[in-house]
Amino acid sequence: MTVLQSDFSIKNDLTDEANLSTLLARSAVRHTKLCPRQVLGVRMGLYGLALLNLSGSDLERHLMVIVETDGCFADAVEVATGCTIGHRTLRIVDFGKVAATFVNTDTHQALRLAPKPDVRTRAWAYAWHSNTRYQAQLEGYQVMPVSELLAVQPICLKSSMNEIISVAGRRVICETCKEEIMNEREIHINEQVLCQTCGGKGYYDLA
Repeated sequence: MTVLQSDFSIKNDLTDEANLSTLLARSAVRHTKLCPRQVLGVRMGLYGLALLNLSGSDLERHLMVIVETDGCFADAVEVATGCTIGHRTLRIVDFGKVAATFVNTDTHQALRLAPKPDVRTRAWAYAWHSNTRYQAQLEGYQVMPVSELLAVQPICLKSSMNEIISVAGRRVICETCKEEIMNEREIHINEQVLCQTCGGKGYYDLA
């Protein structure tokens, strides 16, 4: 596993463990090796925290991350931010993109981060000794200035944080399948309370 020490640093209250090298190692443990997408995920996570000026207990109380693909990239963002699906602070909207949106749930400030379009080419300048594009990306992404690596877009979410987070303990029963629906994810059709599947928006059909 190749882990380089980066010149990238942020000011926050994270422990000494939360440096780039250590976080990359923690991400790699979840997979057979470290890959360029994990480097992007960790650096994106750290930069998102810095831009929102969140640290310490604020991460648990005021941070939500939406990643736009699954796989090793999502794992790396989780390692860097501490956000998890189980805590309902990490969400996947699968657009097949290595990108993530960082949301301060208190102020509703939202920033979308993605690699700049030419980062694969730029990586060679920071890992000129590499023999392959893959190795150049793996090493280059670790040391590139974040301003060259990532693009930042302030955005407005189409759903409010109240709609996304919902109300704790809210439960209703689908009038068709009789299954329980949590987190206000039901839909209303012809005055019926239905789950997404019975309402025609499910991801499966019965065999």
